Amino acid sequence: MTPSPTSVELRPLAVGEIIDRAATFWRAHLKPLFVLCLGFDLLNYIAVKAFTVAMARTVGVLPGLGGAPAGTDPAQALTQSGIMLGLMMVLYVFLVWNFWIATTAAARYVVPARLGEPVRPSEGLRRAMSRLGTLTATYLLSIVWSVGVTLLLCLPGSVIMGLGVVAAVTGKGSGGSTAVSIALIIIGAVVLGLGALAAVLWYFLRFMLLPPVLAMEDVGAWAAFKRSGALLKGRVEPGFMGRGTVRAMVLSTVVGGILIAVSLVSGLPAWIVRLAYGGNLLDPAAQAAIPQALLVPAELLQVVGQSFFTPLSFVVSAFFYVDMRVRREGLDLERRIATAEPATQSP
Repeated sequence: MTPSPTSVELRPLAVGEIIDRAATFWRAHLKPLFVLCLGFDLLNYIAVKAFTVAMARTVGVLPGLGGAPAGTDPAQALTQSGIMLGLMMVLYVFLVWNFWIATTAAARYVVPARLGEPVRPSEGLRRAMSRLGTLTATYLLSIVWSVGVTLLLCLPGSVIMGLGVVAAVTGKGSGGSTAVSIALIIIGAVVLGLGALAAVLWYFLRFMLLPPVLAMEDVGAWAAFKRSGALLKGRVEPGFMGRGTVRAMVLSTVVGGILIAVSLVSGLPAWIVRLAYGGNLLDPAAQAAIPQALLVPAELLQVVGQSFFTPLSFVVSAFFYVDMRVRREGLDLERRIATAEPATQSP
């Protein structure tokens, strides 16, 4: 027999209440959340170390990236840049994918606990593994969708930079044209950077509720893709803060600020080791020469510190999912009815 849900207080929450209750839940369930998150953070660390090793080998193979002088051949410089960019893209795709898996596993633990149901952290991990194929397919859909949005947001900056390049080529030798082209290129670069940043923020806001949907609802990749957008889209109450995307942005900004601060503090030992033994942080060869016996413990200290606080973002995402379902679908009423039915049938 399925156990009846425990009576819990479910009602629409303000943004501040979501953060406060999520922090309270995080403190009360710190140990299981830490254990659940630590494994995924260690996977991220291994991936970053593998990326560092690959970059160090690239430095040793290609001239111009290490101690050897750089060639003047544009094709050689393009090859070097392409390899580094490709490695960075592979690392970024893996880190976001692993973050989705961790968020899905945590949501499967947090949401039932928030609803008063008995749950264990291992259930969240099993759920994430059982949904791995659907999660990966949805992740690929999100990447395809985000590429179009990124191109659209980066188009103005690219056009401005292109105009600057055209002005530099057509107005060669003219001081006024040179100043205008330089100004256009600089402005275009700034606009392009802002567009790229906006695209990254849009991505995490648009798919903020996707891991909880995958964790709690038995839907396919395309249905989960649409479902997460439907929960977030539109307005749930009057006023500027009543829009779902605005509420998600505020929650993400607050939690993101906390996690960045924690990452900076916990990463101080690693940065001290890098500066003391590696010197130039932008030189992959110098960084690869740092003694790993000193660097690895310092980096693992940062991983452990992040594993304590990273679950806070998972909890906020899960609580936001529950709140949006309460506001849009009357989840609180559904739970009250489910709780009242066993009591009515008992007499």
